[in-house]
Amino acid sequence: MRRRRALLPWALLTPALVVIGLLLLFPLARIVWLSFREYGLRELVSGESAFVGAANYLTLLTDPYLWRVAMFNTVAFALVAVVATIVLGTLVALLLSTLRPVTRVAVVSCIMVAWAMPAVSGTYVWMWIFDVENGVVARALMAAGAIDPGGYNWFADRLFFYGIATLNVVHGGFPFVAVTVLAGLLTVPRELHEAALIDGAGAWKRFWHVTFPVLRPVFAVVTVLSTIWDFKVFAQIYLMPGGDVGGSQMLNLGVWAYVRSFSHNDYGLGSAIAVLLSLLLLGVTVVYLRVLFREDELR
Repeated sequence: MRRRRALLPWALLTPALVVIGLLLLFPLARIVWLSFREYGLRELVSGESAFVGAANYLTLLTDPYLWRVAMFNTVAFALVAVVATIVLGTLVALLLSTLRPVTRVAVVSCIMVAWAMPAVSGTYVWMWIFDVENGVVARALMAAGAIDPGGYNWFADRLFFYGIATLNVVHGGFPFVAVTVLAGLLTVPRELHEAALIDGAGAWKRFWHVTFPVLRPVFAVVTVLSTIWDFKVFAQIYLMPGGDVGGSQMLNLGVWAYVRSFSHNDYGLGSAIAVLLSLLLLGVTVVYLRVLFREDELR
């Protein structure tokens, strides 16, 4: 009976573990295997490949493009996008918590439209907004005399390119943060806020010393998920002008892995880039969770 009870959880988890293994672990293992092979168009046709050891990783780590462009774009963009998404989502959640239930449902329904919009559609909308000549921003600035009538190519500048990508990602990601944080805010006891208000604490102190400690696990979840999503952003970069060109100053690690694999037919090096991105994501997640759990243990 004890053995059956011990095996019951594993028996219930087996179907899910099998699905995860087929959908996630097998492709991941395949990518790791490819990263140690010389695998190009010829090998794709013949089905045979040569083992090259760590040659792909050595080529990748000694490539200046990795450190000057791809890695910098990936880390800087993710850092800014994650902070902006969480800050905006938290502010919206605080606003929603002050609304009446009917008004709150209406506002949440409106902002969830942005979260439900496909990344491809959202990217084309932002491309239209910042179109060189006929975009909303270009027309407004031309009417104000801020730019020439010929317009300005925002996508040719690295800073503006990633600024538009950040707006796109934050616009699509903040509703999830807002709804998740709102769910946590509704569970915070009112007595805590009332006691802090009686003690003379302002809005910021009430949030930082009362609300945030209670919602720390919620913020941990949204931070980790936002970090994973923003580090591996693909469509928002690839679809914008200049985001699909090999050697461009606009590529991040995810797009670079795709371009290297399918545009240059270098699947071995492309797989190595994908493995590096996965390790980077794993490292960021582990470090953040360790810091979070360490703070809880100190308390």
